[in-house]
Amino acid sequence: MLNGRIFLAGVALDSGVGGDPWDMPCPSRAFAVELHRFGWMPGLLAQQEAGAREALRLTLDWLAIFNRWSPFSWGAERLERRTFRLACAVRKLIPLASDAEAQGVLDTLARQARTLLAERNDPARAAERAAVAAVVGAALAGKAGEALLASALPRLARALSVTVLPDGGVKTRNPEQALELLFDLLTLDDALVQRGRQSPAELSRAIDRLTGVVRFFTLADGRLAAFQGGEAVGALRIGAALAHDDADARVFGYAPQSGYHRLAGPTLQVMVDAAPPAQGAWSHSACAHPLSLEVVCGRDRLIGNPGWSADAQGPAAMRLVAGGSTVSLGDGSPGEPLRATLARALGPRLVGGAGRVDARRNETEAGVWLELAHDGWVQSLGLKHERRLYLDPKAEELRGEDRFEPVTGRGHSKRPLRLIPYAVRFHLPPEVQVSLARNKRSVLLRAASSRGWWLRNDAGEVDLEPSVWFERGLPKRALQIVLKGQANPNEPTRVRWKLAPVEPADDTITTAR
Repeated sequence: MLNGRIFLAGVALDSGVGGDPWDMPCPSRAFAVELHRFGWMPGLLAQQEAGAREALRLTLDWLAIFNRWSPFSWGAERLERRTFRLACAVRKLIPLASDAEAQGVLDTLARQARTLLAERNDPARAAERAAVAAVVGAALAGKAGEALLASALPRLARALSVTVLPDGGVKTRNPEQALELLFDLLTLDDALVQRGRQSPAELSRAIDRLTGVVRFFTLADGRLAAFQGGEAVGALRIGAALAHDDADARVFGYAPQSGYHRLAGPTLQVMVDAAPPAQGAWSHSACAHPLSLEVVCGRDRLIGNPGWSADAQGPAAMRLVAGGSTVSLGDGSPGEPLRATLARALGPRLVGGAGRVDARRNETEAGVWLELAHDGWVQSLGLKHERRLYLDPKAEELRGEDRFEPVTGRGHSKRPLRLIPYAVRFHLPPEVQVSLARNKRSVLLRAASSRGWWLRNDAGEVDLEPSVWFERGLPKRALQIVLKGQANPNEPTRVRWKLAPVEPADDTITTAR
């Protein structure tokens, strides 16, 4: 940026040294969103005084054009993060500004915080918005800062009581949102300490709970589990969020309110989505991926979910069942986002799908059993999907069985007369190498450590198909393993699979993408 090139959201804008990016066409909408979110601010501030002066210049240029309200620049999607980043930067910017410039920056900061507090349409972001307004209040001196704190802190306490669940997860069931909310609250806690104010009890309680659940969702590869509209955030960012906590804290195996199970052995770790997706206004980034899973072997993530998020530069179709490492039946999906007029009126909520998910866990020294079932296919196809998982720590194996059980009774659809195609999907990160064995049934996987793993199964057919993987919202090419077959609507059908390490005698097999 100091050399006149702005790189955001995977694309670049050549603005020239000292150029005005606010008066140029943006190369993409995602670029424009990050530009107006001030996504460039942290990177510039890391460049010492030269970066701070450039950040001040860009902020003043933004004020000259966009300080008056407009739907895009002042939309909540941009406003929340811009206000947060500006509040965190103001201490470095103000000493470099003239008195008039400083007053303009402080005035817009207070105004943007008040606008955030006036936003009432999205309860899923209420906690973040109140936290950002409180950070602004802590950053500003005098009556303006005190007024913002007096308004934002009580609202934050109310929002946290709804947003943060007793196990530390958030009501959207999005692990990445829990991580980002933790960052906001840690920032606010630090800002209040600097002001000589004690943090409210609700804030401290939420930090403790969110810290525990972020540890729960952090897998052995150092990244976050990617479920329900969240990405597999990198290890450095997670480490920063957890730096305040005891590194030896015990990680629990089940988040009952969030609805996730974690199965762990010496080598294998498995995370499973074991609850219905969020409902109503909380479901704007929810995904119809019932019973989806992620598997880490050692420090290699072998199986995961693509990590679609609201910021992803990819289709919303990734929210349908085929976008997760789970099972699809027929051509439909157990839940889908609203479209057209309803989506414009209510937002991209997820509707339909699994209304009930049952989970039963049995853990002994011999291993961990997890029995799951959901009703997402009952109304449309008259079938209940059951998934059984067994983690054997001694054999270093994960055994799975997916079963389709006919359901009878009032309120269920008439069962189709024909066989129903099923697909058991395992999405693979881009770094995983994969190849089919000669028998076209077993699949060999290798990741960064080069250790081999067999995925064996008794499905009728096995294919390797294209997939996509999202990192920082940007798509990467990937593959997925798809086990295919036909389910009988009138009697139980099952497909079994097993993930096991390659034996030394087989370890000379060469894999290929």
